[in-house]
Amino acid sequence: MDQAAITGESIPVDKGIGDEVFAGTVNTFGALEVEVTRRAVDNTLSRMVALVQEAQSRQAPVQRFVDRFARVYTPAVTASALLIAVLPPLLWGQPFLGPTGWLMRALQLLVIACPCALVISTPVSVVSALTHAARRGVLIKGGGTLEALGRVTTFAFDKTGTLTEGKPVATDILSVCEDTGCRRNGLQLAAAVESQSSHPLARALVAEAQTQALTLLPAHDVAILEGQGMTGVVNGERVTVASHPYFDARVPHSEAVCREAERLAAAGRTVMLVCHDEQICSVFAVADTPRATSAEVLTDLKALGGLRTVMLTGDGAAVAQTIAHTVGVDEVRAGLLPEGKVAAVRELQRAVENDSSTAVAFVGDGVNDAPALAQADVGIAMGGAGSHQALEVADVVLMGDDLRHLPFIVRLSRRARQTVRANIIFALAVKAVVFGLALAGAGSLWLAIVADVGASLIVILNGMRLRGVTG
Repeated sequence: MDQAAITGESIPVDKGIGDEVFAGTVNTFGALEVEVTRRAVDNTLSRMVALVQEAQSRQAPVQRFVDRFARVYTPAVTASALLIAVLPPLLWGQPFLGPTGWLMRALQLLVIACPCALVISTPVSVVSALTHAARRGVLIKGGGTLEALGRVTTFAFDKTGTLTEGKPVATDILSVCEDTGCRRNGLQLAAAVESQSSHPLARALVAEAQTQALTLLPAHDVAILEGQGMTGVVNGERVTVASHPYFDARVPHSEAVCREAERLAAAGRTVMLVCHDEQICSVFAVADTPRATSAEVLTDLKALGGLRTVMLTGDGAAVAQTIAHTVGVDEVRAGLLPEGKVAAVRELQRAVENDSSTAVAFVGDGVNDAPALAQADVGIAMGGAGSHQALEVADVVLMGDDLRHLPFIVRLSRRARQTVRANIIFALAVKAVVFGLALAGAGSLWLAIVADVGASLIVILNGMRLRGVTG
């Protein structure tokens, strides 16, 4: 059974009588009779939909500081200008009209108090950052997501299809034939039988044979061995390709073959053996290999400082630990169903819930990742390889499936937060200076106009500098 859509396991698993079968999994070959034990609303896929909806409802929309500030700031300044224009002439007999009159000073305050520079300081920086990311093939869904990216301190990764290629390949081919005069090619024999199967492990062996430019020999009388392998006749010989337990039970072989098979299995790989007429000639190991860029990306993320990396996967612990050691993940949590990934993300969030300056990001690609993507503060999906559900739920989409964009968007979001903060401080500082000059009678209407327009232009130009952030 191919359970990748539910558990994320990279290799299909064997199912026998009495085993549980998840709704939404795929029977790769042979006939299967199953008993329905739950209603449709209670199956795994339905629970995943419920998890997505629950996680999305838990995320409140981000209320931006400038929006809240402007709602109070504008009426307060208007009321202040009115009082400044009226109170000094009424209470202390100050001049109301004239170049230095309190009406002119109030008008100067209104002009410089116009929140153009203040209000535009945020959107111009956000739009500049979002468009720059889009040009690089990264879709960031809104300024709230960009802001949250700058606060991420924990990156949680799915394994299969995210840190790995998502498809098994042959990693080891060992010749163990005890007949020194044997001239048969074990891989060629295995590929001849497996070429008639659509199983991912079979495709991995056939692809390796094609890579080595081996001729695919014809096979006949091919049969499936109860989910443990295949057998057929090639060049007049009975060829069997099956798991190590199958050969342990049916075909005598040396301790050396067992040791090699156990060594490869301990490394988190799926082991297959091939024999011709009861003579084992080769041992194969198949595994889902890490993406070529995964280790580089994790190193670059850690170099940014203050970032922790975690792998959340439905695969077994041995496979997960092997991949984690190869790519350099800090922590591994294996054997997780979709609800297990959601619970793990929630646990990571609880660890930093008292610090508003931190956030948790989850990177995934499959249907089974959608609930965790929705639960995370920032959900990041692989665009090309990602499922429709993952792309719809995610806050960020890597359109080119390139993990190397992750350090880039973290740097971009951090720079964007710094730029927004600098723009706000600058805009308020300019207004404070001109306010002081106007109240002291040392300002003018033209100075207020120039200061307001100049501040707006400066924050716009500063925000556009984000287009220069590099990967």
